[in-house]
Amino acid sequence: MSLPVFDLEGKEVGKIELPKVFSLNVREDLIERAFWILFTHRLQPKGTDPLAGERTSAESRGTGLGIARLARVKGERHPRAGQAAGVAGVVKGRIAHPPKAEKVIRKEINKKERLLALAHAIAATSKRDLVKKRGHRIDNVKALPIVVTDEIQKVKKAKELASLLEKLGLKEEMERIKKGIKRTSGTSRRRGRTKKVPKGPLLVIKEDEGIVKACGSLAGVDCVKVKDLSVLDLAPGGKGGRLTIWSESAIKNINEKIYKLPALIGV
Repeated sequence: MSLPVFDLEGKEVGKIELPKVFSLNVREDLIERAFWILFTHRLQPKGTDPLAGERTSAESRGTGLGIARLARVKGERHPRAGQAAGVAGVVKGRIAHPPKAEKVIRKEINKKERLLALAHAIAATSKRDLVKKRGHRIDNVKALPIVVTDEIQKVKKAKELASLLEKLGLKEEMERIKKGIKRTSGTSRRRGRTKKVPKGPLLVIKEDEGIVKACGSLAGVDCVKVKDLSVLDLAPGGKGGRLTIWSESAIKNINEKIYKLPALIGV
């Protein structure tokens, strides 16, 4: 299967033969499984203080006093004296089942399965129905995946990149992202997560010559080197079919990234 290659003006300047990995019949279940397993590798263990709520002199007074047998703070003539403490469900008591830092939250996946999921995630970028299913606006896009000459790696200004995306038929896509940005509230906002931004185009390159910085100034647009490509980039939320723009050299280096793949998929 061959696809057109576009320059920075959005004009077709040649053709490129796609690797056979793009012809796979996509397995969405495999992509989703790999995504959530790899997602756990970014999580940080958390737990409460093991002694929280138990630093007290509280002791049960036993039976025969006409009061509940809860442990009560010792002493007299101070506010806490006689109050229940050291157990769950009381004022300043411990949590019944707190999160524990020693809990194993990282999940593992076999290397061959991870590579196979990556192959299917790559193939999903060429399926127009899957890309539309994710919500991308691609009515004006001539071919999927979008392949651009290596000159795209030298773009250093966000304004130039935005102009290029418009010439590639992604004007509606960028408007979708802009309208979809939502302010957050509550705890997430207090912790610095002030807004939610929809996922837009992903740029896959071989070498960074300024393009990564340009992408950082465009909401929803991400950039990754082909050697670092992951299911996390290609299938946010575990759903394959992210709108992807490949540089010409990145397409040619896919097989170097998934070097053991041909034997797995029979190509």
